[in-house]
Amino acid sequence: MSQPEFFDQGALVAVLTTQPLDRLLDYKAPEGGCLTGAFVEVPLGPRKVLGVVWGAGQGDFDLSRIRSVIRVLDAAPMRDEMMTFLTRAADYTLTPMPAMLRLATRAPGLSDPPSMRKVYRRGQGEPDRMTDARRRVLAVLQDYGGLSFTLKELAEMAGVTASVVKGLVKQGAVAELDRPRDLPMPPLDPDRPGKALTDDQAAAADHMRTALRSRTYGTTLLKGVTGSGKTEVYLEAVAECLAQGRQALVLLPEIALTAEFLTRVEARFGARPAEWHSGVTLTERRRVWKMVGQGNAQLVVGARSALFLPFQHLGLIIVDEEHDTSYKQEDGVLYNARDMAVLRAAICGARVVLASATPSLESWANAQSGKYGMVELTARFGAAVMPEMRAIDMRAEKLQAGSWISPSLRMAVQDRLAKGEQAMLFINRRGYAPVTLCRACGQQVGCDHCDARMVEHRFLKRLMCHQCGETRPIPTVCPACGAEDRLAPVGPGVERLGEEAVALFPDARIATLSSDLFGSARALKAEIEKIAAGEADIIIGTQLVAKGHNFPLLTLVGVIDADLGLQGSDLRAAERTFQLMRQVAGRAGRAERPGTALLQTFQPEHPVIRAILSGDEDGFWRAEAAEREVAGVPPFGRMAGIILSGSDVAQVFDLGNALARADAPLRRIGAQVFGPAPAPIARIRGRHRVRLLVKAAKGAPLQEALAAWIAPFRPKGDLRLNVDIDPQSFY
Repeated sequence: MSQPEFFDQGALVAVLTTQPLDRLLDYKAPEGGCLTGAFVEVPLGPRKVLGVVWGAGQGDFDLSRIRSVIRVLDAAPMRDEMMTFLTRAADYTLTPMPAMLRLATRAPGLSDPPSMRKVYRRGQGEPDRMTDARRRVLAVLQDYGGLSFTLKELAEMAGVTASVVKGLVKQGAVAELDRPRDLPMPPLDPDRPGKALTDDQAAAADHMRTALRSRTYGTTLLKGVTGSGKTEVYLEAVAECLAQGRQALVLLPEIALTAEFLTRVEARFGARPAEWHSGVTLTERRRVWKMVGQGNAQLVVGARSALFLPFQHLGLIIVDEEHDTSYKQEDGVLYNARDMAVLRAAICGARVVLASATPSLESWANAQSGKYGMVELTARFGAAVMPEMRAIDMRAEKLQAGSWISPSLRMAVQDRLAKGEQAMLFINRRGYAPVTLCRACGQQVGCDHCDARMVEHRFLKRLMCHQCGETRPIPTVCPACGAEDRLAPVGPGVERLGEEAVALFPDARIATLSSDLFGSARALKAEIEKIAAGEADIIIGTQLVAKGHNFPLLTLVGVIDADLGLQGSDLRAAERTFQLMRQVAGRAGRAERPGTALLQTFQPEHPVIRAILSGDEDGFWRAEAAEREVAGVPPFGRMAGIILSGSDVAQVFDLGNALARADAPLRRIGAQVFGPAPAPIARIRGRHRVRLLVKAAKGAPLQEALAAWIAPFRPKGDLRLNVDIDPQSFY
């Protein structure tokens, strides 16, 4: 990478700000000068805003009116490779550069000067008496390991007043320390011995270490069956990266996975890595951003947005559970973290490891074509074996009305409970019931702001819209016809399944895992740890339980509705059903005791269900790939979604029709335009939504054509136009 250019005081510099402007702004370099990539504070009208020096100014403005940069911030300058990454990501996703810069500066207080602050952590002493409030404070400090908190953060997280914390300080149970606002992360030791590896694991780890030593870009698909020990393999790659003095990034799809993973990292390297996700305090986010930029954070474990941290020496990116749909950002800047990881690594000469038991078809196809390398782990670690998988044909089961657990599944659960083992019942629906129906008029209770039905959450005593988050008390009178006591829940959700399990297995300890039921990541982590320790007999769970958790006593997984994901027109419906069923089945039998997975289905002859049961993963991928190739859709073609929205449905459709008529730039590259048509959920938060879908050949210059197509259109009023390159959902 080229050396940053230095600009003397008064020289013209071009600054990219985080404000929604369509150009760079010229300023004069401040006293002492500045470098390309410097984070600066600049005046914009009456305000002071954050920006980055992007290069030399253009000078195409009245020089007498050009203002000076106010100051250079105390942060490592943005590297040339990061500037290139943001530019190329913006070009690929057709996102304005200020929005990309906002992604790269999502930490509070970056403009604050260096300072000291008082922080609080666990002290050596014990309180003279224990109260509920004091217990909550100490629990927060214990749950977050060696992290420090400000007084406000600690009090808020524990739900106590500041005086409770101060009282614990006086007794030595909490330590009050003066520290620089941002401290380096504790050093990790890559030379600490890891766990003993199997021959397959050792070979895979050697392959990755050798690749890292080349210090060149490359992507490897680490495909291993559930429970094969993929994490231990890629931690060896992390160790090699750290030993070379470079930084590593591990992306995880769920905060719920973070706690267990951090424990494994700490055991392997002797200290906790930096964390970057929504569960981290604002103070810690600022610290991590600063330390990553200074090279004082060797390893970051985080969510998709961690890709935009200012790494100085990035050598390795791990994308764990790379198939997971949560890696696609569906609002604001629309990007897929898996694809952006590959782009960032290619720019800075880093390696990428995509880890999954059920990889995305895109990654599988890239490995088959030789674009990616592939390393496979075909057996579970130690004595564990893959679970036996069987279908329960629901057409032959006699179910009572309002029941969803078949007699066959009930007997299997009872058998496991008698043996002192755990069983899991899985349904991919949150809440108590997806529909509330009036038996008098037939009306389904819907959201006032969205074209979506309200979902009953009986534990919360509320109806909730899963599109906009609107809630209301569960009504006793039909909103449509006024009939009393005629509203009835229709269909099962995870809460209703839990209610049925309580009735069927009254002596069992039942734990329900759903993101709606936990107010914090800490509470969810505590529940998962209790389950892993054997403090539950039956686990009722949504998709949350399918991702990476290890419950040693779990030997039976029952899928309540294996057909659920096969409905609809999503081109990835078969792929996602296959992945989800294989992942959730993989929770069973991960220790010494063998496991079984039972899939309740009304379509046991469906090709996807047959592929799940047979375990012929490569056969499934080949068949799915052949169908997609014939259709010319990803990964063998390109697609983009255009989402139009506004409060006036006629105006939204007028814009959509105007776009459809002006498709000449797309026809020139052989692309097809479908629509406009109402989105499957045609109204969200009071805004009407219309979609157009663009389909093009794989090698077509799609972004260039899309940019030329939409450029003449400047939506007015509250009309919005968003472009979704490589859409993952079509709602």
